[in-house]
Amino acid sequence: MGLFHSVCPQFRGDDCDNCDIGGFTTDSRKALRLLCRRIGRGTGLKLANVLTMFHFGGMVADGFTRQEQRRARGAVSNAAGRYELARAVVPEVLETEEDLPPIRTEVTVEVPRKIITYNRSPDLPFDRSVNPYRGCEHGCIYCFARPTHAYLGLSPGLDFETRLIARPDAPEVLAQELRAKRYEVAPIAIGTNTDPYQPVERDWHIMRVCLEVLSAFKHPVAIVTKGTLVERDIDILAPMAAQGLVRVGISVTTLDAALSRRMEPRAPDPARRLRTIRRLAEADIPVRLMTSPIVPGLTDHEVEALLQAGKAAGADTASWVMLRLPREVSPLWQEWLAEHEPGKAARVMARLREMHGGRDYDARWGYRMRGDGHYAKMVAVRFARAARKLGLDKAVPPLRSDLFHAPACDGDQLELF
Repeated sequence: MGLFHSVCPQFRGDDCDNCDIGGFTTDSRKALRLLCRRIGRGTGLKLANVLTMFHFGGMVADGFTRQEQRRARGAVSNAAGRYELARAVVPEVLETEEDLPPIRTEVTVEVPRKIITYNRSPDLPFDRSVNPYRGCEHGCIYCFARPTHAYLGLSPGLDFETRLIARPDAPEVLAQELRAKRYEVAPIAIGTNTDPYQPVERDWHIMRVCLEVLSAFKHPVAIVTKGTLVERDIDILAPMAAQGLVRVGISVTTLDAALSRRMEPRAPDPARRLRTIRRLAEADIPVRLMTSPIVPGLTDHEVEALLQAGKAAGADTASWVMLRLPREVSPLWQEWLAEHEPGKAARVMARLREMHGGRDYDARWGYRMRGDGHYAKMVAVRFARAARKLGLDKAVPPLRSDLFHAPACDGDQLELF
């Protein structure tokens, strides 16, 4: 047993080669120094903030934490990310049986140079997105975005849901990018990586200010969330919806509140999310029910019930995605199954591998979202039949891009006509 040692607090960026702190080799010190500088240049993070991201106190040598520490957390472990170079094991210092303090959520500030991310994925309905936060406190164990935390030298496990990065300058940077002469308008997706309405948004208000910017520019936006905090922004969303500028997707994975609490520990319970759909629909904001992900052997029997509940709440369309296990998500998911659903673990993994050619995940475009084979086709048929019966399969009108216009700001030349 042992604890993971933090990066030396005396680090200054210019004396790594002479460091005599135990637990790090000379090569590791050089690599850490280079990594910190690269992260600082690439993301706008200050060096001091980069260093604080390398914190692993309370983690035992195999990356697992004691259960009492991770109450209301999704991941069972905090194993090293694939790019981590600064983790070392030191002798065990905790010999007491007293309760350890729970793992608290920490937020680091990032100053982004750009906020709009572009993609060319042929199986995505959007080509650009905005993420006000990195990491997500909802802690959904199945989240396909977990591996992105490894790019920051953090673990896709508990770090992903406890060591968050906020981007408070995102609205200002967004406005600058929208004003660029070369910018071509198309719907922006928000919430496709991490949830913009996760709990920390209550204090930071980054998403709300981003919406104010998009509203001022009359820019189309599609939002995906589990967070009920979206109701706070109905005063912005409703006028945008009236102009055909916004759609909201609410993700409801299961109607089983107990399962949801284990699988999505800090997300609102399913009934509360359904009430959010109702409130948005009552404000004439178009809402999509997203039954994602469908978990074979665990939630697949709920497909029809989920669609019925969504329709009753006011959703006007619905979509689904099968459980995806890219990179580090697969071992994290299997750890969670072993602890929370040991009797179903073998069946769940067998179904997933059946859909992905014997592997945990197939990342090929056209296959990664729903898999392939008899089981995947059966789920697709069930969903399509239920959606058609409930009227949730209707095509929705595209968001409007023709209204886009950069509002005047100080220093602009006045228009004559």
